[in-house]
Amino acid sequence: MNQLDQLKQCTTVVADTGNFKELAQFAPRDATTNPSLILKAVQQPEYAPLLAAAVAAHKRERVDVIVDEVLVRFGLEILKIVPGRVSTEVDARLSFDTAATVARAHHIMALYEQAGVSRERVLIKIASTWEGIQAARILEHEGMHCNLTLLFSFCQAVACGDAGVTLISPFVGRIYDWHKKAAGSAWDEALSSSANDPGVKSVAQIYTYYKKFGVTTEVMGASFRNVGQIAALAGCDLLTISPDLLAALQNSEAALPRALDPAAARGAKIHAVTLNEASFRYALNEDAMATEKLAEGIRGFAADAGRLDKMIEGMK
Repeated sequence: MNQLDQLKQCTTVVADTGNFKELAQFAPRDATTNPSLILKAVQQPEYAPLLAAAVAAHKRERVDVIVDEVLVRFGLEILKIVPGRVSTEVDARLSFDTAATVARAHHIMALYEQAGVSRERVLIKIASTWEGIQAARILEHEGMHCNLTLLFSFCQAVACGDAGVTLISPFVGRIYDWHKKAAGSAWDEALSSSANDPGVKSVAQIYTYYKKFGVTTEVMGASFRNVGQIAALAGCDLLTISPDLLAALQNSEAALPRALDPAAARGAKIHAVTLNEASFRYALNEDAMATEKLAEGIRGFAADAGRLDKMIEGMK
């Protein structure tokens, strides 16, 4: 049995790509997208017609309306391949505006529903800012499920759980990147790999907390740099994995045992945490890595959203 099939025995495998033509060979249950992945996809010849068709059909509309059309068209194609859910992201430039995030989510979901897709098959993807988490609280209450992304810290995970968010996406690789860069020449790859990888440790802490205190929010590790990080989180609720790493798992028959176990997590000796807005902001501020990576992530997604806007403007 290859490693991908072994992983599927204890974890729901999700494909992290906008390239829906790559999906079928890995048979993931769900798929996630983000502005950077969509921007990359529409620049490829096989996906350019999808963008052109969306622009041609809505030339008189605002650019943000056309962008949502493009995102949903990708989502609809993905849902023809995966049996589960697709995550579609709200514009990162709205990450600090609760009301605008809710409004944009309503528009995205309306497009899916007009296409005959039920809410159960769509996750609205939102950055894990305080404002984004509050938007997700509202949307979940309205029956729209959310995937809180750009999550780097324990306090973000606690707040998401309190808000009743369906799923969170802690970013393993980006946490690893920050710590490796911060350590410089003192970094020891061997001592900081597998269960000792700082990104892996962050997700394991969140997983343990959720299982210990009965938080129903699903944990989906994301942003992997290598197969070792994935193996160290086998047993996590879900893992979203890029096509190149899915292929690496598929091509290996090395043993991949379960690493995270809910029964062990429920026996952990840890305390429950309560956060309000002030304590959330302070805890996030105290975490230099999370503060920097959250800001960097929002800037990166916003920049790519801006590039997609310009592409569309040039085609109108």
